[in-house]
Amino acid sequence: MLVAVNKHFQSLRISNEKWAINKQLAGIHCAGLKEKDFDILGKEKGAMIWSPMSNLLLYGETAKIKAAKEAGVRIGIGSDWSPSGSKNLLGELKVARLVSQAMGSVFSDRDIVAMATRNAASILQWDAVLGSLEVGIRADLMVISQDSGDPYESILRAKETAIRLVMINGVARYGIPGLMRRLAAVGEMLRIGGLKRMIFLQQETADPSVGSLSLKTAISMLREALLRLPELARELEQPKTKHRTLLTKLASALPVTQEWTLALDELEDSGMDLRPRLPLPGECELTGASRGLERAAAPLSEIVVPLKLDPLTVADDSTFLDRVENQINLPNYVETGLKTLY
Repeated sequence: MLVAVNKHFQSLRISNEKWAINKQLAGIHCAGLKEKDFDILGKEKGAMIWSPMSNLLLYGETAKIKAAKEAGVRIGIGSDWSPSGSKNLLGELKVARLVSQAMGSVFSDRDIVAMATRNAASILQWDAVLGSLEVGIRADLMVISQDSGDPYESILRAKETAIRLVMINGVARYGIPGLMRRLAAVGEMLRIGGLKRMIFLQQETADPSVGSLSLKTAISMLREALLRLPELARELEQPKTKHRTLLTKLASALPVTQEWTLALDELEDSGMDLRPRLPLPGECELTGASRGLERAAAPLSEIVVPLKLDPLTVADDSTFLDRVENQINLPNYVETGLKTLY
């Protein structure tokens, strides 16, 4: 599969020496790129968003990070989506550390933390306003309970229960209740690994449909919706039905009258492709996303199954590490290594 994916990169060649790549291009995953491809990506000032946990779960391998580093490719890090990604960015940083070590200590702990901070800001060209601790830069901070040792290693080894405070743009958004109150942020109480924490999400510019929605309510709505996915799908397939009981019930929990629907990528014809389809030089085969609507002829209600909503954190998910250990695509160093980091 990764060999076929490489065609997407090759289709960016405009001529022998010219590529449709510049500093605005951030390639997601790049798991199908070869060493020589990273040389091109680095030369043309492109960047990469690395999601090692998702890559390993889906494909059994991830991007050639040593080649990317040697080529000078800027690298940011992301946890990808819920079905195959880490539960949070802290977890993804742990996986990145394990992969780096297994490949010969490609990155230092400081390098890995930079992927989630200043590197990511630079890739987005937001580094003038965030991503580092400087006068005039937005104060995005995380405080963990660690008395001594290398600060970057401490972050990568920290458990979710060690997080004492998270500030975004100088506003306390999550942390231990006493510290949150001292910073004038009084929000919703919750427990992480049995410890009391507070989350403060109020914001003047928030969408009113979700701004006043509590975390507890959102979790309850998602839990019910996921358990009843086939029923929801059947109601969506019958738009003229007068009594859409479950959808109506879920919508009634919202503070503003608004109908919510689940938008699934590329399952419905919107009249516009999400990605361009470019042929390779001298070939007729297209490399972009295929519409393939004929492949989705079966009703959605016959495809989806009830799902159980995972806990928000590893600290509250008693089976998470066991499930990770049973994944056949994950290398042993991730299966065993994550247990030591949690």
